[in-house]
Amino acid sequence: MTYMAEASYVLGIDISRNREKGLLGLSQRSYIEKVLKRFNMQDCAGNDVPIAKGDKLSTEQAPKTEQEKLEMADKPYAPLVGSLMYVQVCTRPDLAFAVNMLGWFQSNPRQAHWVAGKKVMRYL
Repeated sequence: MTYMAEASYVLGIDISRNREKGLLGLSQRSYIEKVLKRFNMQDCAGNDVPIAKGDKLSTEQAPKTEQEKLEMADKPYAPLVGSLMYVQVCTRPDLAFAVNMLGWFQSNPRQAHWVAGKKVMRYL
């Protein structure tokens, strides 16, 4: 075992310490920027909340026709939900409800679910 100094960056998480004040800070800023760039959202306008009170997501919105399924075929919905889930688990518990809602529709998403996922990314 070798001591290699204090960790400052682990698994996409920046670690900052202030021993005088007894503070430990965790940030995924660089990972979040990579995720936004991956989904072409790096220049998007911000959002105040990840999911609003009036936003409704349901299984009734699932694609019913082949045309609706084709519209979602080129959208990387599962990787979007997975990326948001990693951020939520590590440093952003404020995303828990929104990511949970998005996860319900991972097997059969529709355009409304994709838009809701992009709204969460705008919040980040």
